Amino acid sequence: MNRIAASFSAVLLAVFMALNLEAQTPVIEVQVNQPGAAMTPYQFGIFFEDINFGADGGIYAELIKNRSFEFPNALMGWSQTGAQGSARVMERESQATNNRHYLQFNASGSGFGITNSGFRGIGVEQGKEYAFSLQAQNTGAPVTLRIELVNASGKVIGQTKLRNIKGDWKTYRATIRVNGTDAKAKLNVIAETSGTVAVDMISLFPKNTWKGRPNGLRADLVQLLADMKPGFIRFPGGCIVEGRTLAERYQWKTTIGEVAERKLIINRWNMEFRTRNPERAPDDYFQSFGLGFFEYFQLCEDVGAEPLPILNCGMACQFNSGELAPLDQLDPYIQDALDLIEFANGSVASTWGRKRAELGHPAPFNMKLLGVGNEQWGPDYIPRYEAFAKAIKAKYPNIQLITSAGPNPDGDRFDFLWKQFRGLNADLVDEHFYRPPKWFYDNVHRYDNYPRTGPKVFAGEYAGHVSVKGRPDKPNNWEAALAEAAFLTGVERNSDVVTMASYAPLFGHVDAWQWSPNLIWFDNLRSFGTPSYYVQKLFGTHHGTNVLPVRSNGEAKQVYASALRDAKTNDVIVKLVNAGTTATEVRLNLAGAKATKAGKVIVLTSNDLAAENSLTAPTKVAPTEQALKVSGPEFNHSLPAQSVTVLRVHCEK
Repeated sequence: MNRIAASFSAVLLAVFMALNLEAQTPVIEVQVNQPGAAMTPYQFGIFFEDINFGADGGIYAELIKNRSFEFPNALMGWSQTGAQGSARVMERESQATNNRHYLQFNASGSGFGITNSGFRGIGVEQGKEYAFSLQAQNTGAPVTLRIELVNASGKVIGQTKLRNIKGDWKTYRATIRVNGTDAKAKLNVIAETSGTVAVDMISLFPKNTWKGRPNGLRADLVQLLADMKPGFIRFPGGCIVEGRTLAERYQWKTTIGEVAERKLIINRWNMEFRTRNPERAPDDYFQSFGLGFFEYFQLCEDVGAEPLPILNCGMACQFNSGELAPLDQLDPYIQDALDLIEFANGSVASTWGRKRAELGHPAPFNMKLLGVGNEQWGPDYIPRYEAFAKAIKAKYPNIQLITSAGPNPDGDRFDFLWKQFRGLNADLVDEHFYRPPKWFYDNVHRYDNYPRTGPKVFAGEYAGHVSVKGRPDKPNNWEAALAEAAFLTGVERNSDVVTMASYAPLFGHVDAWQWSPNLIWFDNLRSFGTPSYYVQKLFGTHHGTNVLPVRSNGEAKQVYASALRDAKTNDVIVKLVNAGTTATEVRLNLAGAKATKAGKVIVLTSNDLAAENSLTAPTKVAPTEQALKVSGPEFNHSLPAQSVTVLRVHCEK
């Protein structure tokens, strides 16, 4: 072969290799100049339920358990300290109160009192201040009470005194400054003088609640929620909405107003695992409703989320009693719904709008969404929903109603409900799926072929469930979170069908959980977001106004993608999930746009699918961010193995 022929062959080989390499490079094309469906501003949100001590003992910052002695075992959480005296629970003569009980103790000398153990201990921090209060009555000589916080070893780490307690019932307040940190502290209320004193509503709050509110919320937990920029908060559940029986259902009107008069009930999760998993069934789990509907609405407003309350529709939990309110006795349930809308949205001239104003919020909360039932199924549910819808739509036609597709994402129950609700032209149908990671990968395209007209989908409860031999829990590991992220690209691409989505459950106390996995874990002092939390945060904080069509040449078999346009910033947002075990280079083509050099890339990744965050390593799996430089609408980008990548590129059409 002569030199010219050899050179020509080399050129041909180089061209062939280049063309072949180009053919093998996965290409992802985003049609920037063909924006699709508009996204709801509340696409990704939060599901809240009082499970795993998520409210009392969790986000509700009260540190005293059974503060008003209203538990069925009225001294649960309390014990006596000191030998010179006695204590007993008394009952008020008046029947016109939900706060029927109080504690009377007789001290025959200094040092007798009562001790509260809190919610698996009382978490206090060195240098912080705590607001203490109690209601007291004393018809004898004045009494002095010493209030102590003691650590797990019994050492006093903070104290104050309430002097000259005498006369009829009134509230006494003091501040305790703590000189030691302990997650398992206890509170002592001790008489320094002989005498008889009655006490009630014994309360201890950190001064540093969310926004500094009395009767407020735990600041670190709310901050984790605010950082997600949730589009909505669904509350108060969950199965607790239904109750094991209708008598134990959640009734919003008993959760507002004077805190002492809010009617305590047993939490459904107190009994749920009594036979199947008794070590996970806490007999001290009740709902004080210090966190009630007013506080839920206030929380939504604080974090910029749409409120989505769920109301009982006359059906108790079908996994428990399945008790039904007869159809001809639904009026009180429906009236509760109508009154709630007036409470949230009515003028101060209306009955319930005035009640909202009296609680300190004259302006309406502008509620747009309301759930009718939680996880109901079967033919009994349909006429109850119809009765609610008829009454609500007649008076408030703009309220969007959420219905249930049952507890499973497929099967006879699911198919029956969808058929019924399509026929009724319902607003949104709530689908639930707790499934292994493989299910989430298999269902990335679940909504591609859903009808584009008729009811929309609310993916209201979902989580990847991983089972590990020898572990009682289902871990919040990277394997589950990565699969959830892949699934969410399919949700996002189909935002014209799936207009809302939320992970569930939200909170889990490490010492008092009934269910796992959970999005956020905490103890009495610390908290952390799981890998799933960071996936949800990436999707919620990088939200667009329109879906952009995405096409692929099919070369990247384990890469999942969605894309959005943010009309407010003129950014193109591309989310890419590489579920493969090796890094993958892709070529991005932002078709129809001129990319500037401004941009950023956020990556969430781990080479260990079993990786988990913890109280001691809260950001083991957490996103990193850096600048992204691009010189045009086409560029290559390397996706790390087992990663979620968010690209934000400022574009000009």
